[in-house]
Amino acid sequence: MYKLVLVSLSLLLAPAAAFGAEADVIVADFEGDSYGEWVATGEAFGPGPAKGTLSGQMHVEGYEGQRLVNSFFKGDATTGTLTSPEFTLQRKFVCFLIGGGQHEGKTCINLLVAGKVARTATGTNDKPGGSERLDWHSWDVSDLAGKKVRLQIVDAATGGWGHVNVDHILQSDTRRGSQLARRELVVATNYLQLPVKTGAAKRRVKFLIDGRTVREFEIELAEKDADFQALADVRPFKGKALTIEALLPSDSNALNAVTPSDEQPLSSDADQNRPGLHFTSRRGWLNDPNGLVQHAGEWHLFYQHNPYGWSWGNMHWGHAVSKDLLHWTELPTALYPQQWGDWAFSGSAVVDARNTSGFKTGSDDVLVAAYTSTGRGECIVFSNDRGRTWTEFDKNPVVKHNGRDPKLVWHAASSRWVMAVYDEQPDAPTAEAKQGISFFTSPDLKEWTFASRIDGFYECPDLFPLAIDGDKANQKWVLYAADGKYVLGDFDGKTFTKESGKHQVWFGNFYAAQTFDNAPNGRRVQIGWGQGIEFKNRPFNQQMTIPVELTLRPTSRGVRLFAWPVKEVEAASQGRAHATILSIDRLKLVPGREVTVTVGGTLDQFDLTLELEVGTAEKITLTVCGTPIVYDAKQKKLACRHVTAPVSTCQGRVSLRVIGDRGSLEIFVNKGEAALSIGHTPSDTDRTWKALATGGEATLHRPSIANLNATE
Repeated sequence: MYKLVLVSLSLLLAPAAAFGAEADVIVADFEGDSYGEWVATGEAFGPGPAKGTLSGQMHVEGYEGQRLVNSFFKGDATTGTLTSPEFTLQRKFVCFLIGGGQHEGKTCINLLVAGKVARTATGTNDKPGGSERLDWHSWDVSDLAGKKVRLQIVDAATGGWGHVNVDHILQSDTRRGSQLARRELVVATNYLQLPVKTGAAKRRVKFLIDGRTVREFEIELAEKDADFQALADVRPFKGKALTIEALLPSDSNALNAVTPSDEQPLSSDADQNRPGLHFTSRRGWLNDPNGLVQHAGEWHLFYQHNPYGWSWGNMHWGHAVSKDLLHWTELPTALYPQQWGDWAFSGSAVVDARNTSGFKTGSDDVLVAAYTSTGRGECIVFSNDRGRTWTEFDKNPVVKHNGRDPKLVWHAASSRWVMAVYDEQPDAPTAEAKQGISFFTSPDLKEWTFASRIDGFYECPDLFPLAIDGDKANQKWVLYAADGKYVLGDFDGKTFTKESGKHQVWFGNFYAAQTFDNAPNGRRVQIGWGQGIEFKNRPFNQQMTIPVELTLRPTSRGVRLFAWPVKEVEAASQGRAHATILSIDRLKLVPGREVTVTVGGTLDQFDLTLELEVGTAEKITLTVCGTPIVYDAKQKKLACRHVTAPVSTCQGRVSLRVIGDRGSLEIFVNKGEAALSIGHTPSDTDRTWKALATGGEATLHRPSIANLNATE
């Protein structure tokens, strides 16, 4: 068995204050009702120090006492400055607590000498799902001893994280805050396990080989009582001397807790309770599905991934493969950020069966992916080993613009590749024109030419042709965006000509969906991100939606997309994992009288089907695992928790299929005419199924519930 060899461990700490050092001088602790002699401009800083968290703000922590400077007054849109009276520098360091947005020069505290900025520090966060924690920061001002200075706290940002938090400013001969900690080791195992405490201060960690940074990321390192172990895959560095560096508190032992492992850590009880029908990453955060492609008998699911934490951040491309779209094997991280701040954002993948790119080196078809490098632009990578490793195209980026999320498509009629990519034009004359999808074309996936743009779409485009009712001679192109809204029309390889307004099939916890390239038999299989479906107190967070097959069908309202769980789900329900726990031919509902049926098994993974004959009822409520699903016959709407979708009857009936899992309910209406995704935690004890009609009678036809266990 491989072992991790510890060469040395050195914590490079600032020296303790010299014997006889002067006492600290408090510049401001902001514990009063007003700012006193400090001068405020603008609105951001409000009438005085804030009593902690302000309205609409995430929980603020890490400040001292009862109050602090908090420029989130009236939200991120307000701006202003807060300037101190003049004082004399008397100690080696100026120390303070700071948090808020990490916008250089815009959400910051400045030390002014003769009116000019001599030192500056920003907040610590600019990410969704980040932390409002204040941390210590220190300036060495020994070279400015005796000078008269002012402090100015600045909020000049109006977007996300457009605020700054400051507290407890003091002069001291002792540095406060993080110091450089370093651990050196020789890599002899597959992984390093890093202890994570969700909600702890985020620390920036570097891995260095021969003095060169090879990994850099933020992580909520646990000092004790870790919530879970994040895994750093260090197989590429085996046999080499690796240095781990991080800015940590002077008394931190967090790097000592980094441990070697040849295997991934054993699953905890909480880990075992993860969804069985929906993909979740083994550890850490996930969001947008990326690079969906079917190749050599494998369905590839790449995805936005933070391997080092429960919340959004550190965007990598995670990777999993499946033979049946239900049982997934998580593989090593596919794409790492090139450097700090240059994150691997969303994109897509294709099979270059004609080797138009010339990237092919073996007997297998080459996979080519496009992704957004946040520091460079749209980039191309390729793989000749079935997606296990990827090589950067040496002329990246291939497209530079103000946008992201490239979707690659082969347009057969013009024998060209197409890149549909989200594009922003902030100076456009109308709100709709500011956000759109641009189309670029290429003969070889290397050289790209702008072709056209369509307005009114936001993020993560998908573009594909689909036959109407399976008739390949009669097809339309579908242009899809992150919010689940789509238009139908024609695409000639350069320009999308829409022939309809926006339609919608998915509602609720559903975002940034993508369809698989190269799916066999012309199938159009889609997976989305179950946005907002959280798994608190577990080592993973967020899930993908269940795979569905998309079809185009004529309706009374025109041609529309339908979404239906892939046939592989039905095959699983017919195997040994299937057990019918409720089957009734017909159930009459009398107004106001709730029917309760106790099922014969657990309801953590199930498949419910029924037809609802509305009759004279005004509302019909079905309750599964304590979660009501309500059909409002008057308003023609179906609602479940926070999610509502328009649903009409067909010959007086509504058909429902509900897929339940340990985290969600997905409701498919009228054979897929509408689909709802809802966050849901099943009860361990509630094994009842209930039905209630109000305002009139209704009938349930053939209600059936079957257990589904995708793990068998």
